[in-house]
Amino acid sequence: MDGFRYIGGVATLRLDDAACIGCGMCEEVCPHGVFAVEERKARILDRDACMECGACAMNCLTGAISVTPGVGCAAAILNGWLSGSKSSCGCGG
Repeated sequence: MDGFRYIGGVATLRLDDAACIGCGMCEEVCPHGVFAVEERKARILDRDACMECGACAMNCLTGAISVTPGVGCAAAILNGWLSGSKSSCGCGG
């Protein structure tokens, strides 16, 4: 999954800077390096690399991260990889 790219500008990932305590769990659990913690705050490095797995939100101690896991084309891409079939979500993208 190196070089994974999502469809630009559609990931549901959100980060509430005010709620973030900079614990670093998001950076640790994200399989695509979407997050970095700098100056005691997380920041999103590359939103379009997010595959919406939900690991960051499930491990965020303060609820500062929200994402709707498994929506849209991301779910289709994952299902295609897992089944070895062509990915299709029916959107034509």
